[in-house]
Amino acid sequence: MRIRAERDDLADVFSRANRGVGLRSAQPILTGVLCEVAGNTLQVTGTDLEITVRTTTQVEVLEEGSLVAPAKLVAEAIKKMPVGAVMVASEDGEVVISGKGPKFSLRELPVSEFPQLPDVSLEGATLVDGALLADAISQVTIGASTDAARPILTGVLVEHDDDGLRFVATDSYRLAVRSLPGIELSGSGLVPARGLREMARTIGSAKVKVGVMGREAVFASDRGSLTLRLIEGTFPNYRQLLPASYPNRFVVNKEALLEALGRASLVAEDHIPVRLRMAEGGVEVTVIRQDVGGEVEQIEGLFEGEADEVLIAFNPRYLTDGVQAIVAEEIEFSVIDGLKPSVLRGVGDDQFTYLLMPVRVA
Repeated sequence: MRIRAERDDLADVFSRANRGVGLRSAQPILTGVLCEVAGNTLQVTGTDLEITVRTTTQVEVLEEGSLVAPAKLVAEAIKKMPVGAVMVASEDGEVVISGKGPKFSLRELPVSEFPQLPDVSLEGATLVDGALLADAISQVTIGASTDAARPILTGVLVEHDDDGLRFVATDSYRLAVRSLPGIELSGSGLVPARGLREMARTIGSAKVKVGVMGREAVFASDRGSLTLRLIEGTFPNYRQLLPASYPNRFVVNKEALLEALGRASLVAEDHIPVRLRMAEGGVEVTVIRQDVGGEVEQIEGLFEGEADEVLIAFNPRYLTDGVQAIVAEEIEFSVIDGLKPSVLRGVGDDQFTYLLMPVRVA
């Protein structure tokens, strides 16, 4: 294989494909990316067998063929080449990268050992606005767990109901639900959140095709494809976690609350809760840490409901994550009492719901 293309175009396809490569794979071949030339198109594939990223670009083909290159090294080498045309070639078991002076010779990996991956199938896939999809994924993946011992909770449930497409994630302390009304999807499944976060960075575009078929979820655009192996198992019945009604409601400015939480976080750690005393006129935000000190402040807001006031405490990071994910300028807390989960939404926006378990305090 011997191809030539602009450095920046090559750097782009190799760096994006590199995001599918496992960092600590037990199989050496999975530390490489497969480069294949067909017509005048170069396809670069990186995979850890759970996440597969395929990227493409137009190149000048001097000799057809394929090779497997060490993913990280080749991506960094191309980035460090001088601006202009760069040649990538397979020569005597080495990947040779050259152009305007510098020349890298990197040991090839055997093509025969690279996994035989099935072709990307987009039959029945749905075309979705790329920016809308990226926003939905960034909102909901904050609720997914990173604990590998609880694999089901590391996934995002992608499903379709009467209203449209829905993404759901929970780590058992919080629940994030994002709806995309009017978008139909034929399949459903539990998609790894780790892979979903790569969608915008690898194949993000104005339009993205989405399909959940068999054991895979596929996202494809004019920049390539992202294939994610579904997680097997039953996702928690999240609907039963969402109470039908709440007797108390509190509305506060998003930026004012985020600034207050930022100050509180100077004192608090993850295990030190931030306390919110909601009452007529606003909310008192308090954090106390025995070995450091504390911080308290008052924020204006609207409180209405059955109780005169509600004292409730949350993990400060989880609360901040939820507030940041809400797009609206005003945040609405739906609250039962200090011991039951509360729901956060943007005022006038019912497409994103963030349910948060409180922390029990004395």
